[in-house]
Amino acid sequence: MSRMKSLLTFAFTLYLAAFGLTAHAADQVASDFRLKPVPELQDPPSGRFPGDPAEHKALYMWNSNDASYQTSILNSIQAMIKYYGDNVEIAVVAIGPGMHALAKKPLREVDPLNYARVESFAKDYKVRWIACGSTMNTVHWTHSDIRPFAEFAEVGAAALMELQEEGFKMIVW
Repeated sequence: MSRMKSLLTFAFTLYLAAFGLTAHAADQVASDFRLKPVPELQDPPSGRFPGDPAEHKALYMWNSNDASYQTSILNSIQAMIKYYGDNVEIAVVAIGPGMHALAKKPLREVDPLNYARVESFAKDYKVRWIACGSTMNTVHWTHSDIRPFAEFAEVGAAALMELQEEGFKMIVW
């Protein structure tokens, strides 16, 4: 019995040693890993000064009340701001169920953190939030029902199209 116990202890010790070495090797590989940059995505230096109009324009459609969908878009907006700084102008057009994030008193549940982030992006990073007038009419909302930082478009789909005509690039989610 003691021989069996000794063999099991030895086998277990070997397992732990091998696992520890494997974990260390995996950590080393992970720390050495670097993504290969895409040459087309490396912005050459520009003559733009801080405060000049942004060279990049991103457009998002916010058409769902799903918290994980909204979180994903907010995370993308945050990544764009982190990457481009003040050299990106961002507009978000809220249509249908997504409109509730722009309401002072949403009729559908809105994740509290997402609700706060929407306002923070508007105030701190000048992200434009554009409310769809058609959706507002459908739920019988007026400008007084919408948060003060939001802009209005008579038709949200038209706003999406016209902003693209103005040079905004649609980021599809």
